Amino acid sequence: MSPRKSVTETAATRTRILECALASASADGLEGVTIGRLAAELEMSKAGVIGHFGTKEALQLAVLDTAVDRFVQRVPARAVGARPGTERLARAFGEWIDYMAEDGRGCFLTSVGTEFDDRPGPVRDAVIAALSRWSAYVLDEIRTAVDSGELPQDTDPDQLAFELDGVVLATAQAVRLHHDPLATTRARRTLARLLPS
Repeated sequence: MSPRKSVTETAATRTRILECALASASADGLEGVTIGRLAAELEMSKAGVIGHFGTKEALQLAVLDTAVDRFVQRVPARAVGARPGTERLARAFGEWIDYMAEDGRGCFLTSVGTEFDDRPGPVRDAVIAALSRWSAYVLDEIRTAVDSGELPQDTDPDQLAFELDGVVLATAQAVRLHHDPLATTRARRTLARLLPS
Protein backbone atom coordinates (compact mmCIF):
# COMPACT_ATOMS: atom_id res chain seq x y z
CA MET A 1 0.00 0.00 0.00
CA SER A 2 1.40 3.40 -0.95
CA PRO A 3 1.86 6.03 1.78
CA ARG A 4 -0.47 8.40 -0.13
CA LYS A 5 -3.28 5.84 -0.19
CA SER A 6 -2.76 5.14 3.50
CA VAL A 7 -3.04 8.86 4.37
CA THR A 8 -6.17 9.19 2.20
CA GLU A 9 -7.78 6.14 3.81
CA THR A 10 -6.89 7.38 7.29
CA ALA A 11 -8.49 10.77 6.55
CA ALA A 12 -11.59 9.09 5.11
CA THR A 13 -11.94 6.86 8.18
CA ARG A 14 -11.56 9.86 10.50
CA THR A 15 -14.28 11.67 8.53
CA ARG A 16 -16.59 8.64 8.80
CA ILE A 17 -16.04 8.51 12.55
CA LEU A 18 -16.75 12.24 12.92
CA GLU A 19 -19.92 12.00 10.81
CA CYS A 20 -21.20 9.14 12.94
CA ALA A 21 -20.21 10.90 16.18
CA LEU A 22 -21.88 14.14 15.11
CA ALA A 23 -25.11 12.29 14.29
CA SER A 24 -25.00 10.60 17.71
CA ALA A 25 -24.20 13.85 19.49
CA SER A 26 -27.03 15.66 17.69
CA ALA A 27 -29.47 13.04 18.95
CA ASP A 28 -28.09 12.20 22.40
CA GLY A 29 -25.70 14.99 23.37
CA LEU A 30 -21.94 15.10 23.16
CA GLU A 31 -21.56 13.01 26.32
CA GLY A 32 -23.71 10.35 24.65
CA VAL A 33 -20.94 9.75 22.13
CA THR A 34 -19.05 6.69 23.29
CA ILE A 35 -16.16 4.85 21.71
CA GLY A 36 -18.02 1.54 22.06
CA ARG A 37 -21.14 2.83 20.34
CA LEU A 38 -19.15 4.36 17.48
CA ALA A 39 -17.12 1.18 17.06
CA ALA A 40 -20.31 -0.90 16.87
CA GLU A 41 -22.04 1.45 14.42
CA LEU A 42 -18.98 1.70 12.18
CA GLU A 43 -18.04 -1.99 12.53
CA MET A 44 -14.59 -1.05 13.82
CA SER A 45 -12.62 -1.95 16.90
CA LYS A 46 -12.63 0.48 19.82
CA ALA A 47 -8.89 0.88 19.36
CA GLY A 48 -9.46 1.71 15.71
CA VAL A 49 -11.88 4.48 16.66
CA ILE A 50 -9.89 6.02 19.49
CA GLY A 51 -6.64 5.69 17.55
CA HIS A 52 -7.75 8.59 15.35
CA PHE A 53 -8.23 10.94 18.30
CA GLY A 54 -6.33 9.64 21.32
CA THR A 55 -8.98 10.41 23.95
CA LYS A 56 -12.73 10.77 24.22
CA GLU A 57 -12.25 14.47 24.97
CA ALA A 58 -10.21 14.93 21.78
CA LEU A 59 -13.00 13.18 19.87
CA GLN A 60 -15.59 15.50 21.46
CA LEU A 61 -13.51 18.54 20.47
CA ALA A 62 -13.21 17.25 16.91
CA VAL A 63 -16.99 16.71 16.75
CA LEU A 64 -17.52 20.24 18.04
CA ASP A 65 -15.11 21.63 15.42
CA THR A 66 -17.03 19.77 12.71
CA ALA A 67 -20.34 21.17 13.97
CA VAL A 68 -18.94 24.71 14.11
CA ASP A 69 -17.59 24.40 10.55
CA ARG A 70 -21.02 23.29 9.34
CA PHE A 71 -22.69 26.15 11.19
CA VAL A 72 -20.30 28.69 9.65
CA GLN A 73 -20.88 27.29 6.15
CA ARG A 74 -24.64 27.24 6.62
CA VAL A 75 -25.32 30.44 8.55
CA PRO A 76 -22.88 33.37 8.22
CA ALA A 77 -21.45 32.15 4.89
CA ARG A 78 -24.91 32.27 3.29
CA ALA A 79 -25.42 35.82 4.57
CA VAL A 80 -22.23 37.18 2.97
CA GLY A 81 -24.03 38.65 -0.06
CA ALA A 82 -26.53 40.56 2.05
CA ARG A 83 -26.06 44.26 2.79
CA PRO A 84 -24.15 44.73 6.09
CA GLY A 85 -26.37 45.57 9.04
CA THR A 86 -29.96 44.49 9.52
CA GLU A 87 -30.25 42.73 6.15
CA ARG A 88 -27.22 40.54 6.85
CA LEU A 89 -28.37 39.86 10.41
CA ALA A 90 -31.88 38.95 9.26
CA ARG A 91 -30.48 36.60 6.63
CA ALA A 92 -28.00 34.97 9.04
CA PHE A 93 -30.59 34.43 11.76
CA GLY A 94 -33.09 33.25 9.15
CA GLU A 95 -30.56 30.69 7.92
CA TRP A 96 -29.96 29.57 11.51
CA ILE A 97 -33.67 29.12 12.11
CA ASP A 98 -34.07 27.11 8.89
CA TYR A 99 -31.00 25.03 9.77
CA MET A 100 -32.50 24.13 13.16
CA ALA A 101 -35.83 23.16 11.65
CA GLU A 102 -34.46 21.01 8.80
CA ASP A 103 -34.10 17.78 10.72
CA GLY A 104 -36.14 18.69 13.80
CA ARG A 105 -33.09 18.41 16.04
CA GLY A 106 -32.73 22.07 16.91
CA CYS A 107 -29.26 23.54 17.14
CA PHE A 108 -26.23 21.45 18.04
CA LEU A 109 -24.32 24.47 19.35
CA THR A 110 -27.06 25.67 21.68
CA SER A 111 -27.64 22.09 22.87
CA VAL A 112 -23.99 21.44 23.62
CA GLY A 113 -23.77 24.87 25.26
CA THR A 114 -26.49 23.81 27.69
CA GLU A 115 -24.94 20.35 28.13
CA PHE A 116 -21.56 21.77 29.13
CA ASP A 117 -22.57 25.08 30.72
CA ASP A 118 -21.53 24.00 34.21
CA ARG A 119 -18.78 21.51 33.31
CA PRO A 120 -15.38 23.19 33.27
CA GLY A 121 -12.81 21.92 30.81
CA PRO A 122 -11.62 22.12 27.22
CA VAL A 123 -14.98 21.21 25.66
CA ARG A 124 -16.80 23.98 27.54
CA ASP A 125 -13.98 26.39 26.66
CA ALA A 126 -14.33 25.47 22.97
CA VAL A 127 -18.11 25.98 23.10
CA ILE A 128 -17.64 29.39 24.72
CA ALA A 129 -15.04 30.35 22.09
CA ALA A 130 -17.34 29.36 19.22
CA LEU A 131 -20.34 31.18 20.65
CA SER A 132 -18.17 34.22 21.44
CA ARG A 133 -17.11 34.43 17.78
CA TRP A 134 -20.77 34.36 16.78
CA SER A 135 -21.60 37.08 19.35
CA ALA A 136 -18.81 39.28 17.99
CA TYR A 137 -20.21 38.83 14.46
CA VAL A 138 -23.71 39.79 15.61
CA LEU A 139 -22.49 42.83 17.57
CA ASP A 140 -20.46 44.01 14.56
CA GLU A 141 -23.53 43.86 12.32
CA ILE A 142 -25.71 45.62 14.92
CA ARG A 143 -23.15 48.44 15.25
CA THR A 144 -22.99 48.72 11.45
CA ALA A 145 -26.80 49.02 11.37
CA VAL A 146 -26.73 51.75 14.03
CA ASP A 147 -23.93 53.65 12.25
CA SER A 148 -25.80 53.53 8.93
CA GLY A 149 -29.08 54.68 10.48
CA GLU A 150 -30.90 51.37 9.95
CA LEU A 151 -31.35 51.11 13.70
CA PRO A 152 -31.93 54.03 16.07
CA GLN A 153 -28.82 55.70 17.51
CA ASP A 154 -29.91 54.80 21.04
CA THR A 155 -29.99 51.07 20.23
CA ASP A 156 -28.18 49.04 22.89
CA PRO A 157 -26.19 46.49 20.81
CA ASP A 158 -25.71 44.11 23.73
CA GLN A 159 -29.44 44.13 24.53
CA LEU A 160 -30.44 43.53 20.91
CA ALA A 161 -27.88 40.71 20.59
CA PHE A 162 -29.33 39.18 23.77
CA GLU A 163 -32.85 39.35 22.34
CA LEU A 164 -31.77 37.83 19.02
CA ASP A 165 -30.06 34.98 20.86
CA GLY A 166 -33.28 34.53 22.84
CA VAL A 167 -35.17 34.01 19.58
CA VAL A 168 -32.74 31.24 18.63
CA LEU A 169 -32.95 29.53 22.02
CA ALA A 170 -36.75 29.67 22.01
CA THR A 171 -36.84 28.34 18.46
CA ALA A 172 -34.47 25.50 19.30
CA GLN A 173 -36.69 24.43 22.19
CA ALA A 174 -39.89 24.80 20.17
CA VAL A 175 -38.42 22.71 17.35
CA ARG A 176 -36.76 19.99 19.39
CA LEU A 177 -38.85 19.66 22.53
CA HIS A 178 -42.31 20.74 21.40
CA HIS A 179 -42.11 19.83 17.70
CA ASP A 180 -44.00 23.07 17.06
CA PRO A 181 -44.77 23.35 13.33
CA LEU A 182 -45.13 27.13 13.73
CA ALA A 183 -41.74 27.62 15.42
CA THR A 184 -39.97 29.03 12.38
CA THR A 185 -42.92 31.27 11.49
CA ARG A 186 -43.00 32.73 15.00
CA ALA A 187 -39.22 33.16 14.98
CA ARG A 188 -39.30 35.02 11.66
CA ARG A 189 -42.05 37.33 12.92
CA THR A 190 -39.92 38.17 15.93
CA LEU A 191 -36.86 38.77 13.75
CA ALA A 192 -38.86 41.15 11.55
CA ARG A 193 -39.86 43.10 14.65
CA LEU A 194 -36.31 43.24 16.05
CA LEU A 195 -34.62 43.90 12.70
CA PRO A 196 -36.93 46.14 10.69
CA SER A 197 -35.96 46.46 7.04
